[in-house]
Amino acid sequence: MARTPLDLDELVEHWTLLKDEQALVSGKRGATRLGFAVLLKFYTQYGRFPRGRAELAGEAVEFIARQVQVPASELGFYDWTGRTVEYHRAQIREHLGFRECSVADAEKLTAYLAEHVAHKERRPEQVRVELLARCRTESIEPPTAGRCDRIVGAALRAAEESLTALISSRLTVESVERIVALVAGGVDQDDAGPGGGGTEGEDAPPVLAKVKEAPGNVSLETMLTEIDKLLAVRAIGLPRDLFIDVAPKVVAGWRARAAVESPSHLRTHPVPLRVTLLAALLHEREREITDTLVELLISTVHRIGARAERKVTEQLINAFKKVSGKENILFKLAEASLGTPEGTVRQVVFPAVSGGEATLRELVHEFKTRGPVYRRTVQTTLKASYTNHYRRGLIRLLDVLEFRSSNHTHRPVIEALALVARYASAGNTTYYPLGETVPVHKAMGGDWAEVVHRTDKRGRRRVVRMVYEVVAFQALRDQLKCKEIWVVGADKWRNPDEDLPSDFEARRAENYRELR
Repeated sequence: MARTPLDLDELVEHWTLLKDEQALVSGKRGATRLGFAVLLKFYTQYGRFPRGRAELAGEAVEFIARQVQVPASELGFYDWTGRTVEYHRAQIREHLGFRECSVADAEKLTAYLAEHVAHKERRPEQVRVELLARCRTESIEPPTAGRCDRIVGAALRAAEESLTALISSRLTVESVERIVALVAGGVDQDDAGPGGGGTEGEDAPPVLAKVKEAPGNVSLETMLTEIDKLLAVRAIGLPRDLFIDVAPKVVAGWRARAAVESPSHLRTHPVPLRVTLLAALLHEREREITDTLVELLISTVHRIGARAERKVTEQLINAFKKVSGKENILFKLAEASLGTPEGTVRQVVFPAVSGGEATLRELVHEFKTRGPVYRRTVQTTLKASYTNHYRRGLIRLLDVLEFRSSNHTHRPVIEALALVARYASAGNTTYYPLGETVPVHKAMGGDWAEVVHRTDKRGRRRVVRMVYEVVAFQALRDQLKCKEIWVVGADKWRNPDEDLPSDFEARRAENYRELR
């Protein structure tokens, strides 16, 4: 990639010899004078010496050459190896207060990176950036590229060992046994193929393979399958705060490793690392499956309503005939009625409308099919569709998902769901018991008001249980979509207060850098 030429401002800022630097250069002559000055300014800017002539910008060399009054071409005669350049480097280090990286320095740098960087950042290239920055802060000349790689690798390993030991220590003996059992097995199919390779998951035990599977299309069967997955993950017994103090990107890295490694490869890891990788996979999959279930709930409730409207429309379409010119009909009726107020409807009103009595009957029918009667028919059909098919899955969701709201305005919906769950197995009970408190929320008004409430045989106004369940799920869907209600253990549908990391203010600069 072509290098961007240096402009005058950059040359003046970074490549101008200061008074004390001019004093160091003054005792030297010719190529030695120019070479020393170039090394000095390069080290001042980058905290290290150039690896060769190719790293030096031509504009910078020309700029320094004019200051030391030596032709830039003389740099070609400077010896980059030998005693002279080593002596120059020692002079520059002493002048700037830097030192070469000793064995003790390397150990300290490794410990620093392991404790403060590699616990949160697992990308070697980013850890290397932090290593060079730390060297600059500690006035240590960066080691060679190979030695930097070894320091970074050692820091990453040390951080991983301490983190995996911490994570595995938080698990109970029973949980560790269940996790290890996920990849336990005899001869693996992937070990039988050429080179020990195999298709992802082909030798995986049923539970692990099941947890890794992607969800299917929106359907009751998919919902029940995802519920079973979630229960299988929860059966492992992972603490909810297992990764509370571990950076999300680190957990994501572990999850990715566990997802692509076969069980036979996972078994080769030390137990703490094996347990941590699988725990990260289970932890992340639990959040993903929870999100999937919330999305299935939203889609299913929408589908119930859409199908009910389509079904009722198809039933009424043959009987429906749109009447045009309603405004003219109303005007003619009013004019005829006012003109002959003493006449009968059949003599005065019917003749005033084109089509007579038949047109007026069609107009009344249109209102009934498109007005409140139509809406009640849709609601009745929706209730039947929910009761006969979808109810089983949606009721099970109430058992596995925990809904909460930070806004007291939406508490009635949460309480309504609790009531629905409490009476989910009440058999053929039509109404909620008279002494039961039925939470009232906004979704119960409007078109639903007449359907939710019904007068029983004794003339008492009661709440119809199945209709109330439908309305509760519709209200839940609406509040989930605007995140007024959130789900414990979810990622996308989590508490909005958790959208910012807990250390956002403490690590404000780093977080804004991540956000770019």
